[in-house]
Amino acid sequence: MKSIAPLLLLGLCLVSPAFAQNTAAPVPANQEQLAAIFRDARGAAERGDARAQNSLGELYRDGQGVVQDDAQAAVWFREAGDQGYADAQFNLGWMYLMGRGVARDFAQAVAWYRKAAEQGNVDGQISLGMVYEMGQGVPQDDVQAVAWYRKAADQGAVGGQTGLGEMYEMGRGVPQDFAQAIAWYRKAADQGDAVAQTSLGLMYKDGQGVAPDGAQAVVWFRKAAEQGYEAAQFHLGRIYAEGQEGVARDDAQAVAWYGKAAKQGNYQAQINLDDIIKGLAVRDDAQAVAWLRKAAEQGLASAQTALGKAYANGRGVARDDAQAVAWYRKAAEQGYAKAQEALRMMKASDRAP
Repeated sequence: MKSIAPLLLLGLCLVSPAFAQNTAAPVPANQEQLAAIFRDARGAAERGDARAQNSLGELYRDGQGVVQDDAQAAVWFREAGDQGYADAQFNLGWMYLMGRGVARDFAQAVAWYRKAAEQGNVDGQISLGMVYEMGQGVPQDDVQAVAWYRKAADQGAVGGQTGLGEMYEMGRGVPQDFAQAIAWYRKAADQGDAVAQTSLGLMYKDGQGVAPDGAQAVVWFRKAAEQGYEAAQFHLGRIYAEGQEGVARDDAQAVAWYGKAAKQGNYQAQINLDDIIKGLAVRDDAQAVAWLRKAAEQGLASAQTALGKAYANGRGVARDDAQAVAWYRKAAEQGYAKAQEALRMMKASDRAP
């Protein structure tokens, strides 16, 4: 099984400077409060307070209480980083990784991540693990990646635990060990990490390190899917579409979860969902129409078109031209060619209100 962890860890690193712990500062209620926080931070920062300098950098980076300014953010992160403030060192590393406020420079990103990591900063440790795993700014080195993920994992950081689980699963930097992979994924999953929950679900589904257990796979996929994690939604849809020991095939659940993943752009979910909808569309029973309706109400154009056709032909539901046109129109407005053609045919035959 190919793990999803490396890509997700990279994505989290690129998106959020505080991805390892999934933490975020409380957002004050209004701009007036933000402006006051900015003024206080600026005053303390100009007096040389490293913590305030880092906070000021974050306010500039995020545009809170002040006009967003990456260059100023980098200046203040450097002021604090040069004083040895680990959070600022991590933040400056992230700015170099992203090329925000400074020229993009992987070597500089690694240097600042290392300063933070060596002080025990878990975000820096996970980021250092990631760059070693990916070979960004350093020669690719799985053993070093494992070492840094482990330092963060041992502090309870979910990013480190998930990264370490992935390395054990793939046998990178350590001998392949599914039991260890499961153990580390579970630590992160129990803290609510959607990536680890999905990876754990896949191991139960495929029987890696455990006996195949579809019911347990569903438990973990659902935890991640309910957090809006697209990969988990896809896998949950697939297990319901295919069925497995411990999980009965359920087209309604498959449509629902594939639909959620498809709306987030999951291409495979879109293909699989379309196959299910085609199967439902040729049936003329009320249950098939009910399942199509669930997908149509999620905004899926293929399902809206199939539901319109059911109303137009009176299959599984009483014939109703107004409803047919309404559903065709919803799909047509999304640019769905089959719905646009069906709508033209309804109008040509004087069946469109």
